[in-house]
Amino acid sequence: MKVPEAVPLVRLKTERRSNHPWIFQKMVEKPDPKPRPGTVVDIEDRSGAWVGRGFYNGHSRIALRVLTERREEAVDAVFFRQRIARALRLRHEILRLEDVTDAYRVVHSEGDDLSGLIVDRFADTLVIEYFSAGMWKQRDVIRRALAEHFPEHPFYWFAEEHVAKQESFDCSAPTPPPPTTVREHGLSFKVAPGLKHKTGFFADQRDNRKRLGEFAAGRRVLDLCCNSGGFAVYAKTAGASEVVAIDLDEEVLELAKQNARLNRAQVRFVHADIFPWLRDAANNGERFDTVILDPAKMTRDREQLIPALKKYLDMNKLAMGVVKPGGILLSCSCTGLVSEEQFLDMLRRAAFYANRTLQLLEVRGAGADHPWLAHVPESRYLKAAFCRVY
Repeated sequence: MKVPEAVPLVRLKTERRSNHPWIFQKMVEKPDPKPRPGTVVDIEDRSGAWVGRGFYNGHSRIALRVLTERREEAVDAVFFRQRIARALRLRHEILRLEDVTDAYRVVHSEGDDLSGLIVDRFADTLVIEYFSAGMWKQRDVIRRALAEHFPEHPFYWFAEEHVAKQESFDCSAPTPPPPTTVREHGLSFKVAPGLKHKTGFFADQRDNRKRLGEFAAGRRVLDLCCNSGGFAVYAKTAGASEVVAIDLDEEVLELAKQNARLNRAQVRFVHADIFPWLRDAANNGERFDTVILDPAKMTRDREQLIPALKKYLDMNKLAMGVVKPGGILLSCSCTGLVSEEQFLDMLRRAAFYANRTLQLLEVRGAGADHPWLAHVPESRYLKAAFCRVY
């Protein structure tokens, strides 16, 4: 067996008593000399025991991202080829996603043991999002490994500005590719990578969109924060009598209108802020059989968690006010810092303030192409609560 080449050593201030891949700055001794952000290092705990190998970043709150706990395993081109191949076996051989869609998550960061890397497939385009300097440093290796499985697919890559700043790397994104069309459960959607909002399309809601369709036939449906129109299109094609979809972003609303036309779905799109719109609708006696509330991520800052929960409460209280007695509310949160327990408690309080009774039917998450490890709950970010409102 090939012995991995020697790499810099970083020591912990404590013994390693967790197998979570993140090790924070306060737990790490300052190495001298300090490796550059994204350098592969070996990790020892205070007792001198070897505990893992991964990326070091002295500029980031997450100082170490452990990639392997096997001493004989190098973090090299072979490592990335094997991890990406393993991730694809799940999507292709076990989940058989190709049977229902060509838009799915190929690599889900910690959920696929590749902390700091997201890869989504949208038909003939692969979109890579970098969350760590280490993954950015390995970008050529990663693209070559992906190209073995998707040889004809062009790549688009990016990192959100706040991530690149925190992780101290300069991600030079290419010109966004032209929009492409993806298929999902027999429907078609235009996807525009580089047009705000994650990697271009909310593939994580695929199964929840299909489930929502089961509550739409013959019903009046309201889709709040509709983005590119996924829930609205599913509702109308499932037989909804009327669908109203609202978003404040004119650019994504235009994409939503294209998606409705693509599927011959008659949807009334409204450019509006949902807060005053819902107040006016309630005052005018507007009521809907099924309401979807799927806002964008509220915060990435733990210090802003309480304000984020208050905003969730306010919008859910207003949304409940336009649900007919006995109607359905699908309320979602993609804010990873908000736990499922906190989210459900917020819904309980929103129902109290709205003077409504909330009957929980089921709480779902992202599709199985967004797996999460039992010891890394941070990967389980999406909450989708299907409720009946009295």
